Amino acid sequence: MENLSIGQQLKRNFVAVLSLVVAITALSYNTWRNERTEQNRNIRIAAFEILKTIGELQLIIDYAHFRKNERLGDTTLGWGKILFIKDLAQLTPQPLPENAERLLTVWRNDWEKIANDNDSVQHISEELYRARRDAIDVIMQLR
Repeated sequence: MENLSIGQQLKRNFVAVLSLVVAITALSYNTWRNERTEQNRNIRIAAFEILKTIGELQLIIDYAHFRKNERLGDTTLGWGKILFIKDLAQLTPQPLPENAERLLTVWRNDWEKIANDNDSVQHISEELYRARRDAIDVIMQLR
């Protein structure tokens, strides 16, 4: 039995050691990439749901204010939409969580005046527009 130094053993088993290093590196990268992909997928889905819900909320506002349709413009339904937007925004990067908080505040202050007050509609619509724009920006920045 030969007594080989560590250097000689590494030299003799270079391919095996290199294969092990490559395998560990590839496994680490693949794990990181899968985590990143899952995170991006969650953010993307949340942002698209926010966009969809913003559109639904804008319809409620428009029916309540412009059409005076109490059934389709039932602003109490807007509370569920606002809270859904706020919850989903917590899964996304800034500024969406911040925007959702502002939207909730504006909604809380103005929702009862939507049917007859242009300023209330404008305040809420501006916050919806800001959230819509930022949701699109979040989606566009995903890699």
